[in-house]
Amino acid sequence: MEQKWIKPPVETRYQEELKALRENDSGLRPENWKLSPKAVRTFILGSQKEIHYSGGVCRIRRKYFGNDALVERSIVTLAGNRGLMLVGEPGTAKTMLSELLSAAISGVSTNTIQGTAGTTEDMIKYSWNYALLLANGPDRRALVPAPLYTGMEKGIITRFEEITRTPAEIQDSLISVLSDKLLNIPELGDEGFLFAAPGFNVIGTANTRDKGVNEMSSALKRRFNFETVQPIREAAMEKQIILNEVESLARENHVEMEPDEDAAELLASTYHELREGVSSLGHRIDRPAAVMSTAEAVSVYYQTMISGYYYGDGTMDVDCLVQNLTGAVSKENKDDLEKVRAYFSTVIRDKSSREGGIWSRYYEARKWLK
Repeated sequence: MEQKWIKPPVETRYQEELKALRENDSGLRPENWKLSPKAVRTFILGSQKEIHYSGGVCRIRRKYFGNDALVERSIVTLAGNRGLMLVGEPGTAKTMLSELLSAAISGVSTNTIQGTAGTTEDMIKYSWNYALLLANGPDRRALVPAPLYTGMEKGIITRFEEITRTPAEIQDSLISVLSDKLLNIPELGDEGFLFAAPGFNVIGTANTRDKGVNEMSSALKRRFNFETVQPIREAAMEKQIILNEVESLARENHVEMEPDEDAAELLASTYHELREGVSSLGHRIDRPAAVMSTAEAVSVYYQTMISGYYYGDGTMDVDCLVQNLTGAVSKENKDDLEKVRAYFSTVIRDKSSREGGIWSRYYEARKWLK
């Protein structure tokens, strides 16, 4: 019986593309990499050409919509000896990019540390099987690897999510590992050293809104190359991301409903304009304090979609869309709803007069902004 997951890892979701690239990859590759840097770039940014491989014909789809040069710099960083730190606003696809890079380079994207205020050094490096420890004393058989140990031992990438959410002393435990590519295990005495295998590296992510929570030390910062992932600057591209992500979510969850392009354009325009503080018609807009990210827009769209699938007639309901938008905007600050109401009273009103159709229904649905 075929194994199914709610959210398959990247290497499973795109296994056909990865296989096609591996079979056709003639580029130079760093030691222990599954693909060459050129093929990693193609996997993430896509290609118009079809690839012939043992399974048939495959087209590599674009998965990351953003700064292509940033992707290239990230790949080059990982080919060297420095870690990669992706920073930016919440919802700018930092995690997705780190997953794509890990899957293409190491063949696995799940070797991950999730940073929280409760993250301990054991969760990063290693812990012990205490039954074996008591029976045999400290030896390798009793050691339970954590993601950093696993990455060093196997020569694969370790992903460290939300690194600035972890205490400073936990962050700084990475310094010697990134500098010397060596993990000291004092309990094992003279044999207590793990040297990183070729291919090991660390990809960290950090939200700029977390700045000051547990600021990274300058010593740790020097061990990383920093890349800032900016929000999507074009509404048309944001619309395409929404459609791509929702189509994928619907397919994985067996929701047999086609995405509505008009609804995606409406939502992309709303999130883009509220985030930027200016409309396509030149209106100045008070920007909400809430995170108006593309990831949030995908969530609002998908919630509306599955409501239409299970409770409605299989179409996107604009009233439901505004209700979900209300929940997304007001979850951090109730005052943001007033800014969204003002946006509807000016920008959406004018678009309703000019465009009609779904924009008129959208304007009429402002009654749910409460």
